[in-house]
Amino acid sequence: MNRAAVTIDPITANVIYGALETIAVEMGFKLMRMSHSSLIRESEDFGAAVLDAAGNQIAETPQSTPLQSGPLPGYVRGIRAALERRGEVIEPGDVYIHNDAYGGASHVPDVAFCVPVFHEGTLVGFTGTAAHHVDIGAHTPGSAGIVDAVDAYAEGIQLKGLKIYDKGVRNTTLWAVLADNIRASHLVLGDMEAQIAAARIGAEAFLALIERHGLETVQAACAALMDYSERMMRQAIEALPDGRYQAQGAIDGFLDDDDPARRELPIAVTVTVAGSDITVDFTGTSRQVDDRPINMPLHGTVDCAVWMTLRSILLDSAVHGRVPLNAGLTRPIHIVAPRGTLVNPIFPAPTISRACPGIQCADTIMKALAQAVPSQISAGVGNLNVVAYSGLRGESHWVHMEIYEGAYGGRAGKDGMDAVDILFTNTRNNPIEDVESHFPLRIHRYELRDEGCAAGRWRGGIGPIRETELLDDAGFSIEGEGQRFPPWGHDGGAEGRPNSITLVRADGSEQALPSKLAHMKAAAGDRVIVTSCCGGGYGDPLLRPAQQVAADVVDGHISAEAALRDYGVVLTDTLALDAAATARERTARA
Repeated sequence: MNRAAVTIDPITANVIYGALETIAVEMGFKLMRMSHSSLIRESEDFGAAVLDAAGNQIAETPQSTPLQSGPLPGYVRGIRAALERRGEVIEPGDVYIHNDAYGGASHVPDVAFCVPVFHEGTLVGFTGTAAHHVDIGAHTPGSAGIVDAVDAYAEGIQLKGLKIYDKGVRNTTLWAVLADNIRASHLVLGDMEAQIAAARIGAEAFLALIERHGLETVQAACAALMDYSERMMRQAIEALPDGRYQAQGAIDGFLDDDDPARRELPIAVTVTVAGSDITVDFTGTSRQVDDRPINMPLHGTVDCAVWMTLRSILLDSAVHGRVPLNAGLTRPIHIVAPRGTLVNPIFPAPTISRACPGIQCADTIMKALAQAVPSQISAGVGNLNVVAYSGLRGESHWVHMEIYEGAYGGRAGKDGMDAVDILFTNTRNNPIEDVESHFPLRIHRYELRDEGCAAGRWRGGIGPIRETELLDDAGFSIEGEGQRFPPWGHDGGAEGRPNSITLVRADGSEQALPSKLAHMKAAAGDRVIVTSCCGGGYGDPLLRPAQQVAADVVDGHISAEAALRDYGVVLTDTLALDAAATARERTARA
C-alpha cells in the first residue's frame, strides 16, 4: 500500500470500507446461493474476502466462519510462493486453486479459489473464496472423520497454487483430474464452480470501485482502515493489566488407542501483555502426532484461533461498534508455537482433523485471559462432533457431512448459548428438512439434552441430542472432541457436560463410540445418537436468582432435585418457588 501518495479523510475511508465489505458480503451470498452441497448452502462453511496485492486482508464477509475467511491471506501468500517456486507469473484472467495445509490453507478439504485483480496492467489485489468440500479424494469417503490418515498424502488431493484458469482459458486437464479423483464429484465440482463465480463477481466489483474512486484513493483508504483497526486493538490491549497469564487445556486425542502419545494431549498457553502488544505462547503443548491427523497448521488454524479469540474478547462489537475486519487487527498480536508440536507440525504430519483441537486452543486462550478480564470471557465451551455419512447409489457416491453443534459457557450477565456452533468454526445448524430431502437419512430426535446445563450464577449453555437413522446400507466416520475433558467452569461455576456418541444397531444392540472413529460400515436401520457437550457455568450458583432457577425447572432444563442440590432452591410439589425455605437453605450453605 502506498501510504504517502494520498491523504484520506475518515468519511471517504469509511465509504470505501463499506463498499469493500459489501463486495465481500455479495461474494458470500452468491456462493451460498449457487452452491450444491448443504455444507456450504445450509451450514455456511465458507469464507470470502477482498485482499491487497501482498495478500493483506482488507475486508471479509461477516457471515462466514473465522476458520474460512481468516486463512485467506495465507492462501494468497501460499499461492504466490508456489508460483515463484515453479517460475510462473500472475496473469490477468488467471484463477488459482489452493488447499496446501502447509501453505496457508487450514486443511486440504478447505479449498480456496483466488482471482487476481489488475488495474491498467498492474496487480492491485485479489478476491478469494474458501469453502469446505464434502470430499477431497482421501482414502475413505467424506472430508471429516479421516482420523486414521498416516500422513498428508492420505488426506486427499493436494492442490498448490495451480491455475485452474490460465489467462482466462479453462484448464480442462486439471478439471478432469479433480472429477476423476473426488467422490460425489457432481457436488464438489459444482461447489467449486460456484466459488470461482463468486470470486470473479468480487473481482469485477473491486475493479469498479477502484475505477470510481481512483487507485491511490482506494489504497490510501485501505491503509488508513488497517491502521485504524490496529489502533483499536492496541488500545484494547493497553487496557489489560500487564503480566503473564497461563492456562492448561487438553484434547481427547484417540481415547481408544493403546499408545499414550496419541491420547489425552495437553495444550499449554501463556498470554503475555506488555503495553500495546500481546504474545500468545504455546510452549508446553504436546508434540505433534506423526501419524494421526489432529495436528494444527500454525498458519490457517492456530493463528486464526488466536486472532478470533482476542478480537472477540477485546473488541466486542456491543462495546466498540463495528471495527473493520482486516489485517491491521493482527499487527499487535505475536504467536510463539514451537515447531514439531500440535500447534506447529512439520510436513508431512497429517492435519485434516484440526478443527476440534483448534477449538480447544481458542478455549484455552480464553481460560488464560479469564485471569485478566473475567467479565469479558465465557466459561468453557462445548466442543463439536462432525459425522461424515456416505454410501453408494449404483456407481455414484453420496456424501453428507453433519456438524453437530455444541454450546457456550456462561458469561458475566448472560447464560451460555444453547445448541450453537462455536465461534471459531461458526457454522449454521443444518435443517432436518434439507438433510432428509437429499440423503437416505432420517432424523428421529433433535432436542436439548436433559439435565444438561452446568450450574452457575449464569448457567452453561445446553448441547443438543440428534439421532440419525440410516435408511440404506452405508457408512460413517466421526471427528470430534470433548469426551474426556468437560468444559471448565469459572469463578465457582460447575463444569459442563462432556460429549458422547452411541451407535444403536437395527437389532437394538448399543455400542459407545469414541470421539474419533475411522470409516465404519452401517446397515439400514442403524442409528447414530450424538449427545453434544454443554458449556461450563459462570459464577456461584447460590447467587442465581431463585426465580430463574424455578423457571429453569419449569422449562425442563434441570430437575427440582438439581435445583435443590446445585442452587439451594426449594420448590413445592407443583414446582412453585418456596421462597422462605429457599432463603433458609441458602443461608445455611453460605
